[in-house]
Amino acid sequence: KIEAIAIGNGTASRETEYLIRKIQFKNNVEVFVVSEAGASIYSASKIARDEFPNFDVTVRGAVSIGRRLADPLAELVKIDAKSIGVGQYQHDVDQTKLKKELDTVVQSCVNSVGVNINTASESLLSYVSGIGPKLAENIKKYRDENGAFSSRNEIKKVARLGGKAFEQGAGFLRIKKPKNPLDNSGVHPESYVLVKKMASDENISISDLIGNKAILQKIDLTKYCTNIVGLPTLEDIISELEKPGLDPRSSAKVFTFDQNIRTINDLREGQLLPGIVNNITNFGCFVDIGIKESGLVHVSNLADKFVSDVNEIVSLHQHVIVKVLEVDISRKRIQLSMNYK
Repeated sequence: KIEAIAIGNGTASRETEYLIRKIQFKNNVEVFVVSEAGASIYSASKIARDEFPNFDVTVRGAVSIGRRLADPLAELVKIDAKSIGVGQYQHDVDQTKLKKELDTVVQSCVNSVGVNINTASESLLSYVSGIGPKLAENIKKYRDENGAFSSRNEIKKVARLGGKAFEQGAGFLRIKKPKNPLDNSGVHPESYVLVKKMASDENISISDLIGNKAILQKIDLTKYCTNIVGLPTLEDIISELEKPGLDPRSSAKVFTFDQNIRTINDLREGQLLPGIVNNITNFGCFVDIGIKESGLVHVSNLADKFVSDVNEIVSLHQHVIVKVLEVDISRKRIQLSMNYK
């Protein structure tokens, strides 16, 4: 029942991919090469030992690579963000401040995606606003003893999860197939009464209101403004109702490197090659073109205009087409360009 195969992008990943693609499976199996940065750190960590006490590090690493394809965010939160191998000058800055900043970014990502409280690991739950490691442990313990949560209200029964923590985190915790459809949305329980009133005023049920853009766009929000709830909050509620429980991340795309390029010796100036952005720095970005060495697109070769911020032109893991400008085999350096049209 294999649907997809994930291959870590380390040593011999191209050869492995070539081998896998030659196998005749019964059904159509998609093959993805995923970043394995930090997989070895995870496989030897306490989290991995707790999850898979009977497996050795190689199996744990393989599980991590597979999970990165299924749900990258849920898997990557288990390792220190510094170990993902992205960024520049990490060792040159204050480590405490760096950790605080990185944790804030991870928390922001987790909260914007939302977390399924019935399947999330402790690591993932700990990044939800207001939860933290101790409450994440208590949530898992409650789940193990009582089964899946059936509503957001039930979350209040978790030991030591008080009103403040519930207020902060409830909107980011999702429950799939709930009795109240709002439990699988980013709408906070505090606003359920408001949504119920909107549905009642439109003479439809909450279920029929959710996802119904035509009706949601017609609602006069000024009618629902109070001293406590302002227009910006109401606009947020409407945008959340338009896409209930929807994961903002796009699905993974199958990507294939140029099959004729296996090593740096196969490169020639002027070649156009598909690649994936695997690091971004102040002076440009590095692109994986399917060989051991990544090529550098200098900031001056990113676009046909002056670029002050590399992040405005490219994003991490973006699929791009690059032109080979220069190959220095002795120093194993590759110069690429995205400005070739």
